Amino acid sequence: MNFMGNIMEKKTKIILVILVILVIAGVAVNLFMSPSSVSNTGNSTITDMANRSVSVPNTVDNVVATSPPMTTIVYMLAPDKLGGVNFQWTDEELTYVPDQYKNYPVIGGWFGSQDGNYEEFIAANPNFVIESIDEGMGVDLSTVDERQEKFGDIPVVAVTDNTNVTKIDSSIEFMGKILGAEDKADELVSFNDRYLSIVNETAPTIFESEKKKVYYASGEDGLATYGSDSSHGQLISLVGGENVADLEVQQSGSEKTVSIEQVMAWDPDVIIATDPDFYDNVYNDTNWANVKAVKNHQVYISPQSPFKWFDRPPGANIIIGVPWVAKILYPDKYGDINMVDTTKEFYSKFYHYDLSDEQAKEILISSGMNESQF
Repeated sequence: MNFMGNIMEKKTKIILVILVILVIAGVAVNLFMSPSSVSNTGNSTITDMANRSVSVPNTVDNVVATSPPMTTIVYMLAPDKLGGVNFQWTDEELTYVPDQYKNYPVIGGWFGSQDGNYEEFIAANPNFVIESIDEGMGVDLSTVDERQEKFGDIPVVAVTDNTNVTKIDSSIEFMGKILGAEDKADELVSFNDRYLSIVNETAPTIFESEKKKVYYASGEDGLATYGSDSSHGQLISLVGGENVADLEVQQSGSEKTVSIEQVMAWDPDVIIATDPDFYDNVYNDTNWANVKAVKNHQVYISPQSPFKWFDRPPGANIIIGVPWVAKILYPDKYGDINMVDTTKEFYSKFYHYDLSDEQAKEILISSGMNESQF
């Protein structure tokens, strides 16, 4: 029995040693071959929104974009991965920016000012560069190809439909995938769809006789504007308003300079502005005194921090502009929207900033709204 017992004991030890070796080997294989390890090294080939095959790093921690609409989406989805902004934020724009995001390097870009510098973008050492395709703004596939040639080994990823609030969901979802922020993208899309659904149901019920005539006053003097066929003026008609410039502004995307006499002839019920200087002076400017919107105190200024709610740029930042413009024009018809709650939710989800009720009210009142419109 002792002899047989010794044999059994040796066999048991051998089996245990083999099992230990197998476990160790399994752990080693798992360490080197697990999906999480593989996904954090090397590159993957993706198809961008221009149907181009692009090889991008699997580990993404530094991304830049060539224009504000896409920079804005990166900030919303993954602010810790944003490697730079296209222009310097003003002190007012920084009001509702968390401290850790106030000092992004300014790398310029190719948009209104066309001050982009390839060396500065390359020096930012991004994992990839995002280029918007917007033919209305003169950016097409040839532009993307030019960028890729100039950026060399740094991949350029093309994204479309990022300035139209009714189509922007696909851009947000695509960006969520390549930034590793799909859950956040779903959250933002859900918010956008909720308010688009409300205006899509309500706007068609507004009779022609009820439609508010709206003038978009662009620039410091307010004498430039856009029609609803432009991404810059899209929110007015979307919520059921009538853009007074539609009859005169025919070139999509183009700003139109007008005279004060033309504005007086249009005699809008409501004026929406994006320039604080114009808004601060309009009620004391005798040139504007006889315009109905001014006489009735119906001039509004787009909130500015950290991005404007109405244009400048048109992009994901104007998602909050949908309920804002709706409540400016038709507070009763859009009575189910509570702008204080909506503003707080938007800033928390999109801008990573938790507003108090008082802060949300301050933003709304500063835009020209009164509490009956909230």
